[in-house]
Amino acid sequence: MAASYISVPRDLTKVKSKVMFNLTKRQLICFGMAVLIGVPSFFLMKTVMKTNTAVMGMMVIMMPFFFLAMYEKNGQPLEVILNHMIQAIFKRPKIRPYKTDNYYAALLRQAEAEKEVEKIVRLSQKEKSGEQEVHNAGRIKQSRPDGSKGDRKKCPEK
Repeated sequence: MAASYISVPRDLTKVKSKVMFNLTKRQLICFGMAVLIGVPSFFLMKTVMKTNTAVMGMMVIMMPFFFLAMYEKNGQPLEVILNHMIQAIFKRPKIRPYKTDNYYAALLRQAEAEKEVEKIVRLSQKEKSGEQEVHNAGRIKQSRPDGSKGDRKKCPEK
């Protein structure tokens, strides 16, 4: 009796679904683009140069598409790797110092901001009270018969 064994990969994240001809969808698209661009370029080059040179030119034209279809490093396809390289070399600054946000410094900044807010509130209250004094300066002060000043009621003494 012959036992049938199927090899199962240990890391299932590396398993990719195959669509046709044991190729993934990505590979089929890239190979299709390579054929659509490479074959017409071969026939155009064949009219101008020898067949061997035209075949070499077609291979050179098709190679980037093959790399896009097949190359993968650390689970990332070629265009992602190239995008990271372009960002690291051209877009990001060459020197990137590590900056920390010191918690103590953040607390000090918050305290300074609160002090500034309190100062602004006090100034605005002083301005309001100054306006009220000017407004009330024209009125005649009336004394109350019980000698109290304002709306407060006298507390009974114990």
